[in-house]
Amino acid sequence: MKEYQFIETRRADWDAWDRWLAGGLRGKGERSDASGAEPGPAAITVESLPRQFRGLCRDLSLARDRRYSEPLLDALRDRVLAAHQRIYGARRAGGGRWLRFVLHDLPVLVRSEARLVWASAALFFLPLFLALAVLQFYPDGVYFLLSPETVGSVEEMYAPTAERLGRPRDASDDVMMLGFYIANNVRIDFQCFAGGIAFGLGSVFFLIYNGLVIGAVAGYLTQVGYIETFWGFVAGHSAPELIGAVLSGAAGLKIGLALIAPGRLRRADAVKRAAQRAVHLLYAAAGLTFCAAFVEAFWSPIRTLPVELKYGVGMAFWLSLLAYFSLVGRSRRAA
Repeated sequence: MKEYQFIETRRADWDAWDRWLAGGLRGKGERSDASGAEPGPAAITVESLPRQFRGLCRDLSLARDRRYSEPLLDALRDRVLAAHQRIYGARRAGGGRWLRFVLHDLPVLVRSEARLVWASAALFFLPLFLALAVLQFYPDGVYFLLSPETVGSVEEMYAPTAERLGRPRDASDDVMMLGFYIANNVRIDFQCFAGGIAFGLGSVFFLIYNGLVIGAVAGYLTQVGYIETFWGFVAGHSAPELIGAVLSGAAGLKIGLALIAPGRLRRADAVKRAAQRAVHLLYAAAGLTFCAAFVEAFWSPIRTLPVELKYGVGMAFWLSLLAYFSLVGRSRRAA
């Protein structure tokens, strides 16, 4: 069946869902609107709700299997998610909605945007690893990306003789460093997200640029031998910080893609719909960013901890977050 035929066949049911999501559930025999008209065959009622919800989930599955257009898939995903939240979460308190968002909706959303997340990860990590590798053979290449003053400051912060790793001279305590790290991480995330408004080009630029800068710092400090001090410092907070940047970039790319290819929607409507999903990716990035800043301020600088323990904690963070985004929420499948 061609896409336009599929849409025409199912349009009445989708319109009924839109009315129900905007209004309320109809009981048997209740009138559907203020005009006094009886509910039509496609109206959502208490008796028909389970059957029609299964039908809506089936529509999404068919559209995905038949590789219909992204605007149609996005619209169906939004309806299924909104209906699911309305049915199963209507009587939950705000805390319950947030818990459901963290334990189900967020990882499902990230997997549904897998192509953009992988694209963002490639734009960020490939330049990072490239810069790290190149500087092992050509350490002076760091000056193409960083000023001599910045290089000197970074070298001082991670020197084996530093009392507190990662702290510049003008930072007096860990609380001040927490604010510094939050501001720095939020700046990077905002750049990667807000750049999407320039048809995605800004997000592409900032992902590549920040990947190169981080790779240059890591590569240079590795080449000069500050391996335990630098890698021991970054191990604990690297997972939430870098994954947060990737999700911010994916959110920006989502906005940019809506501007470039709005499909059958007006560009403004396409951006509005994309923003509804992108902002949830940004919520995840914000949570990861604050987590990373806390670890970076209060755990990473401690010199008395064995570096092996820091590596172990860092690896645990990476495995936990990758497992969370890959596996959590898969047990709840629509019938």
